[in-house]
Amino acid sequence: MNYQAYDYLARSGQLMSEGFGLMNDIVSHPSNPFSYTWTGRIASATLETAIRVTQRYDKLGFNIDSVDVDGKTISVNEEVVMNLPFCNLIHFNRSGQVAKDKVLLVAPLSGHHATLLKGTVEALLPEHEVYITDWLDAREVPLEAGPFSFDCYVSYLIEFLNHLGDNSHMIAICQPTVQALIATAVMAEEKNPNTPKSLTLMAGPIDTTKNPTRVNEFSHERPMTWFKNVAIMKVPVGYPGEGRQVYPGFMQLGGFISMNKQTHMKKHQMYFQNLLFGEKEDADRFRAFYDEYMAVLDMPAEFYLETIERVFKNNELANNTITYAGKPVNFGAIRDTALLTVEGADDDICGIGQTEAAQDLCTNVPKDKRKHHLQPGAGHYGIFSGSMYRKNIRPLVTEFIDKYS
Repeated sequence: MNYQAYDYLARSGQLMSEGFGLMNDIVSHPSNPFSYTWTGRIASATLETAIRVTQRYDKLGFNIDSVDVDGKTISVNEEVVMNLPFCNLIHFNRSGQVAKDKVLLVAPLSGHHATLLKGTVEALLPEHEVYITDWLDAREVPLEAGPFSFDCYVSYLIEFLNHLGDNSHMIAICQPTVQALIATAVMAEEKNPNTPKSLTLMAGPIDTTKNPTRVNEFSHERPMTWFKNVAIMKVPVGYPGEGRQVYPGFMQLGGFISMNKQTHMKKHQMYFQNLLFGEKEDADRFRAFYDEYMAVLDMPAEFYLETIERVFKNNELANNTITYAGKPVNFGAIRDTALLTVEGADDDICGIGQTEAAQDLCTNVPKDKRKHHLQPGAGHYGIFSGSMYRKNIRPLVTEFIDKYS
């Protein structure tokens, strides 16, 4: 299936979803006696499930309006402080309150929007001045903007850190741990005063030979010609990025779902039961999760292909063969940046040891400025969201940042 055919199907599905919604409004309306019968409840639950299966999911907003700081409710204003062709830098401005620690939170460019880290931002805001990379959907970027490569990603992070200035800290989650580590090394070698004071790498593929997961195995099972010929498509007509080559978000989403197909099926079955028996809180949690999970973006083809080849196939970081702007990256140049690596014991996307490998690469970081944390019971998403993150990991990260400010 090419992108144009998928787009037609997706648009048709959205029309069906709207039709199901209209029917459900009638079936479930309080003034309709049928809505109070078991048959009516089954019909409504079936229609709402059908709505979610057929609808298109758009990017959600962060919608963080306030934060509690020392028992006081402080309003939060979301501001775009830098606008680059493929990414906006967003600052969560806490009105009347300026934290001493500026934190650049690097969101993954791996299919989902940066809003997937909404919980991460909310947990960091009481203690830190938070900025986040809000990557744009490549299908919305006109061809005139040019390509976006692996090195471009690193350059963007360096630009963002220069904007934040000195005494800033960087936290990278999942895929961008690679670019965050490279950017730090490049800035350190150049003796850039805006090199981050601390670098926190969470659940990222620094050495993909450590405890390989299905994600790692998949990248080795197929040659680069397969990725170029099958995974890469052109943005269809009707979008600003028409003609741009991308790795479509719907393909990445299909991969995510296929990894845990049974789990997703059970969650949808439970959702149907929650609707049937009126368990509103559980149904709302399901909607909140899947509204975010199902909203995906397209990645620039050059960035995706280079990541597959350089990070997963060639394992260039661990082999110390990675380059930036044509020059070898010297991780030994990192001396003054404190290093924290965090992994989940039950992570099925990034295996144990893959992120900790950064500790071995950064040979000149003093022992008293480095730390590794393995979180028992945490899967991939539990590293940066949910109760386990809020209770165990966020306090650890904050303490580490405060120590090296």
